[in-house]
Formats: sequence, structure tokens, C-alpha cells
Amino acid sequence: MVSKRFLVKRLLLLVPVLFGVATLVFAILHLAPGDPARVMLGQRASTEQLMQVRQDLGLNDPLWVQYLRFLGDAVQFQFGESYQIAKGQPVQSVLFDKLPVTIELAFYGQILGILFGIPLGVLSAVKQDSLADHLTRVGALTGISVPIFWSGPLLILLFSTYLGIFPTSGRIGSEFFAGSDYTAYTGVLTIDTLLSANPAAFINAVWHLFLPAMVIGVYAMALLSRMMRSSMLEVVRQDYIRTARAKGQGLRITLMKHGFRNALIPVVTVIGIQFGTLLGGAVLTETIFGIGGIGTMLVNAIGASDYPLVQGTVLTFALLFTLVNLGVDVTYSYLDPRIEQ
Repeated sequence: MVSKRFLVKRLLLLVPVLFGVATLVFAILHLAPGDPARVMLGQRASTEQLMQVRQDLGLNDPLWVQYLRFLGDAVQFQFGESYQIAKGQPVQSVLFDKLPVTIELAFYGQILGILFGIPLGVLSAVKQDSLADHLTRVGALTGISVPIFWSGPLLILLFSTYLGIFPTSGRIGSEFFAGSDYTAYTGVLTIDTLLSANPAAFINAVWHLFLPAMVIGVYAMALLSRMMRSSMLEVVRQDYIRTARAKGQGLRITLMKHGFRNALIPVVTVIGIQFGTLLGGAVLTETIFGIGGIGTMLVNAIGASDYPLVQGTVLTFALLFTLVNLGVDVTYSYLDPRIEQ
């Protein structure tokens, strides 16, 4: 069990991290050359329009006043309204609409990577220098090396165009409509369709999600299998493993009872970092498969100089990343209770 003291300590450590990220975001966007109001409205904007935008954004106030107001708004998760991407809509509502899309994609991609990567890594370590080990290493190297903008269209061409098994884009079929076939409780389609007791819509959502999740999962699987192999090889050479084997304990029981748990510690680190990276790095996958997630929205917001939306999105990513790291720390303490000390 994780102690409350350990958990509170880790939660308190999140505060300076989020404060530093908020300060960095504010500095980059406000100290960059150029007039944000002019960039938002374009060169043909009138003086009255520019003054109105500056007043709405508080750009006429001293920099320290803007900074304190920004920190106060960030604590309340209030970032104003979008000026370009979703004109007139609060940034908070835009994030709540787009964020579940990316979380769903990253989560299932990571799950596929874990389900296949960890067993393959263990198999590769146990069967070191065998044919299975060589095949696993070649597959892992291929998965890491192949870029998403190549593997994505290739999977679409194979499974959608030629075989006709999976759809090419979208999150759910056009025959299913939100509000009539399912209720959007969370924004995560696989959960909403289950809560709405519509198995046909659920299967359709899973069918649409499989290919993009596979694209992300292949990369995650390759990295995790390599990391698990290296960690497992290091663990099986430890004295306590040799002692257990010398006492007559079977290889499978020794590895799973004593070795696997210790070998997972560095792998959990990679899983946490990788999931945070997938949240912000799923832009190519979302673009290729026509999934309008928060990653694609952030790129569009940067291109359109939609500063309120950029600030809100980056800080949301930072919050999610720190929460994932908190989960990694808690998992550490479960796998090795000595870490709490």
C-alpha cells in the first residue's frame, strides 16, 4: 500500500512544476516579438479593433499585472475565449471537447504497446540469442525506425483499401449519431457507447479506433520490448535470482515471482514518459486518420496565433503529464516499497 505521506509529498512537488511551466508559457507568448492583437486580426484590422482586442486580452496593462492575472486564471482553469480556431467559444469548453479524443487514442495505443511489448521483451530476454530473440529485436528496431507518416497510410492502404476490413478515417460510422444512438457523457466514444447500452455503436467505434491505435501501439510496443529485454537481462544476472535457482526453484516461477517485478521499474518510467509524449505527439496520427484531437488543434492554434487557446492547451498537457508522473511514482512505491524511504 502507498502511504498517505508519500502521496501528499508527491502532490506538493507538482505545484512548482506547474508554476514553472505556466511562467515559461507566459514568457514565450508575451515576450515574443510582434503585436499579438495584430497577429490575431491581420494587417487589415482597424485601430478600433486592435484596441478592443488589446483591452479584452489585457495587453495594455503592465507585464507583471498580466502575469499575475494569468496565474490566477490558470489556477481557475480559465483562459478566456478563442480568437481564431473556435471564435467566441471559451477555451475551457474547446479543451473539454477535444481532449477526450486524444486521451482515448493515446490510451488504447499505449495499451496495445504494453500488451505486446512487455511479453515480447521477457521472451527475448529469456531466449537470449535464440531465433525468437533475433526476430523480436528486428521487429522492435523496425517499429522504432518506421515513421508514423509512412506506416499510417500503409496500414490504410492494406487493411482499408485492399482488404476492406477497417474504415479509413473518423471515430464512428455516419449511421450513428450523438444524442440519438448514444449520449456523449465523457467524450470518449468507447465509454459513451457502452454507457448508452449500444453494443453496435461500441463495436463500430472500436473498429474505427483500431488502426490509429495500432499505428501508435507499434511504436510503443517496439520501445517497451527493447526496454523490457534490457531490464530483464540485467535482473536475471543478479545474485538473488541465482540463489533462488540454486535452491531448486523453477525458472518460470523465479522469473515471474522475483525477476519480473524488479525488471518493471525502469519500464514503468518509459511507459509514463511515453504516454505523456503520445498526448502531445499524436498530431500525425490524428491528421492521417481524420481524428480531430487536441494535438491537431494545438498545431492549428499556433499557426493562427490563437494565444488563449495555445496557453490553455500547453498548460493542460503539462497538468496531464505531471499526473502521469505521479502515477509512475505511485507504481514505483508499489513495485519496490523501499522507494518511499
